[in-house]
Amino acid sequence: MITGVNHLTLAVADLERAFDFYVDVLGCQPVARWSNGAYLTAGDTWLALVLDPSTQPLERGTYSHIAFSCPRQDFGALVEALRAAGCRAWSDNVTEGDSFYFQDSDGHQLEIHVGDLASRLAAMKQDPWDSFTFYED
Repeated sequence: MITGVNHLTLAVADLERAFDFYVDVLGCQPVARWSNGAYLTAGDTWLALVLDPSTQPLERGTYSHIAFSCPRQDFGALVEALRAAGCRAWSDNVTEGDSFYFQDSDGHQLEIHVGDLASRLAAMKQDPWDSFTFYED
């Protein structure tokens, strides 16, 4: 049985560019760095960036993505910083809570989101999607 997400690893074509983006634009905290990688934290989440010269920019093809939490008061400024950094939006938000869906320079699909699972479930109880089922204790 798993107990949670241990860490996320992203292959990157340019470690310096990726490191600067995740630290300077998203505000991740650097923990360690070496010639072909870096460890960062995003809140309590361990994020690894690993240099892989064969990495090609990903093209959008699925809804799979990594969502980062963002305080409501920081959301607007962070969206503007992401746009100023040249991040492309890849989807519009159609769910509860403010969200901005964007790609990093390697094409990883990311999201900043205001809210959490509790706020999402509360919204779903008010207006459930088709065939939505709640599993309660």
